[in-house]
Amino acid sequence: MAKHVSHFDTIETLIGRNLGASDWLTLDQKRIDTFAEATGDFQWIHVDPERAAREFSGGRTIAHGYLTLSVLSPLLKDILQIDGIGHSINYGSNRVRYTNTVPSGSRVRAHLTLKSVEQRGDGAKQLTNEVTVEIEGDSRPALVAETVRVIFLVK
Repeated sequence: MAKHVSHFDTIETLIGRNLGASDWLTLDQKRIDTFAEATGDFQWIHVDPERAAREFSGGRTIAHGYLTLSVLSPLLKDILQIDGIGHSINYGSNRVRYTNTVPSGSRVRAHLTLKSVEQRGDGAKQLTNEVTVEIEGDSRPALVAETVRVIFLVK
């Protein structure tokens, strides 16, 4: 269940507010391997636990940076629900920084702040968010991003 519920017509009231954190999500080796299969990125630091144990700092494989970015969708739905929308689309990112590695088996969660809402000519609204992905037990976040989402009113 989302921690904040707003409506298409009043989403602007949340601008500048830290909307809190999502539930925790585990980035385990199975999820990392599935992501490697989907993207064709089989670099050993992601998919070879035995070699990582021998040769990689920390002794574990790490999640792909793009995997960490891709789980923003399920994480952010835990934080904000917007009623009155027909659909929404990921419009992209203005900035993404991978500030820490995510070892296999780590739990992550997202923190969300709504930075701005712009009314578009097509009746949709463009939301710009500041998102930080926290790694449980680590003081440095895994990812800091400014993401953009477009929401469309129910027709």
